[in-house]
Amino acid sequence: MKHGFLLVDKPEGPTSHDIVSAVRRVLHERKVGHLGTLDPAASGLLVLAVGAKALKVVECFHDLPKAYDATIRLGATSSTYDREGVLEEHAPKPGWIVPTQSQVQELIRTHFMGEIDQVPPAHSAVHVGGERAYRKARQGRGINIPARRVHIERCEILSYAYPLLTLHVECGSGTYIRSLAHDLGARMRCGGYLAALRRTKVGEWNLDFAVPPDAVGWSHVFPLREVLAAFPGIDLLPAQADDVRHGRDIEREVQPDTIGWDGDLPIAILCPAQDGSRMAHARKVL
Repeated sequence: MKHGFLLVDKPEGPTSHDIVSAVRRVLHERKVGHLGTLDPAASGLLVLAVGAKALKVVECFHDLPKAYDATIRLGATSSTYDREGVLEEHAPKPGWIVPTQSQVQELIRTHFMGEIDQVPPAHSAVHVGGERAYRKARQGRGINIPARRVHIERCEILSYAYPLLTLHVECGSGTYIRSLAHDLGARMRCGGYLAALRRTKVGEWNLDFAVPPDAVGWSHVFPLREVLAAFPGIDLLPAQADDVRHGRDIEREVQPDTIGWDGDLPIAILCPAQDGSRMAHARKVL
């Protein structure tokens, strides 16, 4: 059995948990999790951690940037900001003219690039008063979700033929593409909602190496040596590995968040000892 990461090309329809369950059955491995969900209506890259060791290093990959291809339906709004909600068509206001592609791109450049304030959809998993927002929304309770700062690195038009607009978006973690679609429609004064979404990249991983759920096999699991190649690492002697496993410091100079390896498996995330000595301390035993 390997411990590593698996790149899955999720189709529209199943939840991220459905994909995790399917992979567990195919690989006969219960220890499977993901690095970030995709909505059921979305497709694309889902990064899974396979094996107990892989699940324990997921914390090293928080807040990864992501990339999406998003199709926005203009001229209408949705209660959930996507096609799953209650849709409402918007008749053009007197004097309103369909914007040109260059006008839309300029609007995006002016209002939706760099650091921006964004309010997540009411039907989302963000916590509001200690409770998921979507639970309050489903019960018809009022929700006041504060805006939060997100980063959009790139937002370019792939195609545009009103009422459909397709964008390529590269953004930081926590960015809601549904909110981007809704807010862009509001700026254009015609309304808009997310009609389709495909995630193409998570961190340094992209769809080129992803496989559909029904084609998953152990040969597609990237070993942890490859997954953690960007992190500093040291190979531990048998006695050092035993000390680390038992929570004892070892005499090694390390950088913060250095991976301690015992063969092909990571056994600890190491950091310099706080007393300033030439010792390494296991911040987390894996």
